[in-house]
Amino acid sequence: MQNIESIPNPGRTIEGLRDTGYSFETAVADLVDNSIAAGAKKVSVRVEQDYRGNVQLSIADDGCGMDRGGLVQAMQYGSPKRPDPASLGKYGLGLKTASTAFCRHLSLISRASGDVQALMATWDLDHVVESEQWLLKMSDEPDEEALEHLNELAPDSAGTVVLWNKVDRLLRDYQDPAGGHARRALKKRCGELSEHIAMIYQRFLDKSDKRARDVEIRVNGERVAPWDPFQKTLSELVAEESVEVEGTGDKFHVRAYILPRREEFPDDKLAKAARLSSSMQGLYIYREERLIHEADWLGMFQKEPHSTLLRIEFSFDHKLDDAFHLDIKKSQIILNDELWIWLKDQFLTAPRREANRRYRQGRNKDIASKAKNAHEASNNSIRNKEAEVGGAEVNISDPNTGEVTVKNEHGLFKMKLKISSAERPGEVFVQPAEDVEDGLLFEPAMIERHKAVRINTQHPYYHKA
Repeated sequence: MQNIESIPNPGRTIEGLRDTGYSFETAVADLVDNSIAAGAKKVSVRVEQDYRGNVQLSIADDGCGMDRGGLVQAMQYGSPKRPDPASLGKYGLGLKTASTAFCRHLSLISRASGDVQALMATWDLDHVVESEQWLLKMSDEPDEEALEHLNELAPDSAGTVVLWNKVDRLLRDYQDPAGGHARRALKKRCGELSEHIAMIYQRFLDKSDKRARDVEIRVNGERVAPWDPFQKTLSELVAEESVEVEGTGDKFHVRAYILPRREEFPDDKLAKAARLSSSMQGLYIYREERLIHEADWLGMFQKEPHSTLLRIEFSFDHKLDDAFHLDIKKSQIILNDELWIWLKDQFLTAPRREANRRYRQGRNKDIASKAKNAHEASNNSIRNKEAEVGGAEVNISDPNTGEVTVKNEHGLFKMKLKISSAERPGEVFVQPAEDVEDGLLFEPAMIERHKAVRINTQHPYYHKA
């Protein structure tokens, strides 16, 4: 057998790797991972737009920094493994693929200490395509703005800056790239980025959380505050398990939290901060204390309103990467069939039932409250037409048993009806009720000797209406 070296075409490969599926938020988070892996205590993200509308992004950190050899290695596609297997960086591709998903000019500026000059390595996609070679540009004269950013964050120490220029995939094409619409769109993207970082790195940002070391992250100068999906100071932990993965000797941890209903929060601000919506229910998966996948049932269930209050924490460390088939973006895992079935049919059964019960309980109270005056117009309309409509003659024989006689064109009949009283003045034709038998939408009744219907406020159709 003959071995032939087959070198990928540089231009086609580097262009193709732009389409690995990154969103802007996950791309920036991949770069922040590198900063944390380098031991950074502070990370600063800047997204700026010049008077022409050109966007530039820089991420500076006060981590360990790199010398020339380290820079070249870091910019290599498929760079060598990090010494620490627990590092948030894993495949040696994130820096490059995450960045070039949005820019055509990626630079890495770094220094190994405050006593040495910073160096810069650059991937210029246009240069690679034109030269048809993997040509990495090196310079001992770093970009001035990037160096200024580094000096502000780490004036006399090691550190690194990731710099994006020729950003061509962040904003759509605006007629005026520097106009108000483009600037508002960029501001919105930065707000979404801050929210994403607050959730992804919550355990690093929260000084009271001792599971991860403290890291300060700023976006455009504003310090990002941690956001806890589980709202632990307000929610209830209803289930918890630590499970050993067969063949590894290592455990993952899973916890189920039920959040309060909106009306049970101490104030509206806390309720808003909890982001109570159907879209936020599901599993939140953490690797090495960093959230890698959020608000998803992994195909176990559909998201529906009755599970809105339920959020599940699933945490594991790097030792289980292979067991869970961590993807290249470190953004999701694939569970084996046995574990998937255990989560779906055993662990989640009781929490889902309880979350459903609490949601319905609160929803029913809300519906009952809204139903109080909802049928006033109907009662008034029927009252005005009651004499004209006529119909069967109904007389109550025994109000205790509900026995009545009904006389119509076919004869005289005996039957039982619900005998009720008006709960509000004039509510004698249409009455909302929680105790309609057999789950029917409505039932015939006699309300203060008027022919009436009682509508089931528990019925799903009534909720929708």
